[in-house]
Amino acid sequence: MRAMVLERAGEPLRALELPDPVPAPGQVLIEVHSCGVCRTDLHILDGELSEPKLPLVPGHQIVGTVAGAGEGARRFAAGDRVGVPWLGWTDGECRYCRSGRENLCDHARFTGYDIDGGYAELAVADERFCFPIPAGYPDLQAAPLLCAGLIGYRALRLVGAAERIGFYGFGASAHILCQVAVAEGRRVFAFTREGDEETQAFARRLGAEWAGSSEERPPEQLDGAIVFAAAGELMPAALRASAKGARVISAGIHMSEIPAFPYEILWEERSLGSVANLTRADGEEFMALAPRLGLETEVTSYPLERANEALADLRAGRFRGAAALTVRPG
Repeated sequence: MRAMVLERAGEPLRALELPDPVPAPGQVLIEVHSCGVCRTDLHILDGELSEPKLPLVPGHQIVGTVAGAGEGARRFAAGDRVGVPWLGWTDGECRYCRSGRENLCDHARFTGYDIDGGYAELAVADERFCFPIPAGYPDLQAAPLLCAGLIGYRALRLVGAAERIGFYGFGASAHILCQVAVAEGRRVFAFTREGDEETQAFARRLGAEWAGSSEERPPEQLDGAIVFAAAGELMPAALRASAKGARVISAGIHMSEIPAFPYEILWEERSLGSVANLTRADGEEFMALAPRLGLETEVTSYPLERANEALADLRAGRFRGAAALTVRPG
């Protein structure tokens, strides 16, 4: 099969021919149609997430059809369209799994990090951690739902009942979650790179009532904020823009160092937090919600062989919304 492979951190992916994977017991074999390109992939390539299996096929927003199954795997039939997210396996036995927090499993394994992912024509995945894809979503439009959508959705729930909510960084995740928040009756304030008027206009088109640069203060204090960008200095910036009792949540798996800040901007029951991974319950709930709300994803498509270009464009902010690789057009 064709695949894009990371051999060493800090180097570009290599286009290689690899043996077709064989599904183990409990796994399904998937013909990959599309795979989302995520900032987490950049953190792996850059060595900021420092313990991937190498060589590695990245990619954890996989959409494809079931082409085979290992022993005991009966959840899906051949031809079923499924999605594979970041969380690829949990032990089911640690205290986190037993208490409904499998996203924090002590021994979790992750797609495109511990397990070869979707930057390839074929992938294998534990059938327990695959989701049926809603029928109304083409492959490319479905791929960002599996991480950008899911992680953003979990972060939105951690913010609580905030009415005035700030999104710092308006990319793959925020452009989906803005639609969810507006549908829930929240008021969205979008923060982008300085001078990025195109993205600000994009945010307003999706329902944000205000959009400006991350250096600006919004016209009203925020009841909560989600920081999607991997810039640690945005956490105290969000605190400064927040009202009493606000929650500020980091939605990234990696972030630059958060600078010291005065206690006065945390006082009055403001709080900082983070979101980690997802649970299967998150996935089932969100994948049912997406078609009900009519969530749209704006996706820039790249062929598999141009994965390095897609990652470079993501790093530079050259597209709005999300990006995905087209592997086997459906």
